[in-house]
Amino acid sequence: MPQPCTVVIFGATGDLTHRKLIPALYNLAADGDLPTSLTVVGFARRDKTDDQFRAELSEAAHKFSRQTVQDELWNSFASRLFYHRSEFGDPQGYKTLLTRLDEIDAKFGTRGNRLFYLSVAPSEFEVILKNLKEFGLNKSPTGGWTRVIVEKPFGYDLATARELNTVVNNTFAEADTFRIDHFLGKETAQNIMVLRFANAIFEPLWNNRYIDHIQITASEPLGVEGRGPYYDSSGALRDMVQNHLLQLLCLTAMEPPTDLSADSVRDEKVKVVRSLRPLHGEDVGIHVVRGQYAAGAINGQNVPAYRAEDRVNPQSMTETFVALKLNIDNWRWAGIPLYIRVGKRLPKAGTEIAVQFRSAPGVLFNKAIDGIGANVLVIRIQPDEGTSLRMQAKIPGTALRIEPVKMDFHYGTSFGKASPEAYERLLLDAMSGDATLFARRDEVEQAWKFIDEIENAWHKSQTPPTLFNYPSGSWGPKEADELIERDGRTWRRL
Repeated sequence: MPQPCTVVIFGATGDLTHRKLIPALYNLAADGDLPTSLTVVGFARRDKTDDQFRAELSEAAHKFSRQTVQDELWNSFASRLFYHRSEFGDPQGYKTLLTRLDEIDAKFGTRGNRLFYLSVAPSEFEVILKNLKEFGLNKSPTGGWTRVIVEKPFGYDLATARELNTVVNNTFAEADTFRIDHFLGKETAQNIMVLRFANAIFEPLWNNRYIDHIQITASEPLGVEGRGPYYDSSGALRDMVQNHLLQLLCLTAMEPPTDLSADSVRDEKVKVVRSLRPLHGEDVGIHVVRGQYAAGAINGQNVPAYRAEDRVNPQSMTETFVALKLNIDNWRWAGIPLYIRVGKRLPKAGTEIAVQFRSAPGVLFNKAIDGIGANVLVIRIQPDEGTSLRMQAKIPGTALRIEPVKMDFHYGTSFGKASPEAYERLLLDAMSGDATLFARRDEVEQAWKFIDEIENAWHKSQTPPTLFNYPSGSWGPKEADELIERDGRTWRRL
């Protein structure tokens, strides 16, 4: 259990606070994982009283909590929710915040421990951090701890990521800086290391001798959902591949760490990013396919093209789909391709890692029967978190007929309870000072270095690769299929 502390949420009137952060903190309290003295201060621009703030959060918790909200517990929890109104750049707001936090320490016994959560646009980071430092809010008045959680996107490219890292590290030490990626808070993502290193049937096979290739897919049927201006300046590569999918790739491909400390785990993850074969110039056109959704139908409903979405440039060249063929140039993965694809307006929602093993030698069944498939281990990140293994089995009867069957593990049914939400685990870890599931500075910068080469080929080249259209409700442009098919492989269907 973490020590008593105060969580200060900048941007507390936004969706993230209402949909994720407050429901997560309430669920942690309901499970008995939080000290009863934990307090929350919302810092935002709108005029609001504590009671108004609590009423809005009560409505959000009833709507978004994974557990039924119990009135008695909620009332106890809500009595420690406070609202602090200020502009992010107003020094007076930080001066009065300092006074209020000291009062909370004295009343609730939070010991000067403070966790600052920047749930704001990256453009606000610098002014908030500088004011925290100016008024000494980055140091505990009682010798306790102070930490900061920074939401993605952490930078727009390598240069801006380095600038942000410098700004953050001028205020908080790297050990007290938590760059959050909610994908790493999901149970299945956390289970990848256990699956690999705690099971003797997988660990010896996890290399280029036994694995044919790996696919990582993130699919969603939604469009930009009112985020037109942000998404049009970002695109699928920056929005999903640079952070979420490269993080999953690192967990899948990393070497075993020397221990389970945060730095040991993150040392191995950053080695994977450093080992990625760079893609630049003509290589990008060969190994990367980008697409943009056109009009089509999702679940029987007509949906508009990306360029017709609200507040999107009608001539936009922003990709809503990207497929990549990657190589990791190290001993374990030499010669093994890794395929990544992510897209909006695809037929089905889901994120998974599929590890396809090499086929068995063709001397018995493969020689006698055509079409016997390879073994595939599928790690489902969302939804329906779990793991399945496809293997071959004989169909009952006198004839020799072989079909694939699945050994399936579901978190919900196997353990008899729902998995905690990602933000629950990540908030608890930040309060406990465990940075294992958070990105480190060098990891972020190495990822941007890799992504920038692709972005430069798209947007700074005199002959940029083509942006392909695909109908909404399809699995992306046909060129993405050709990317993997020319290697004699096909994409898995979720």
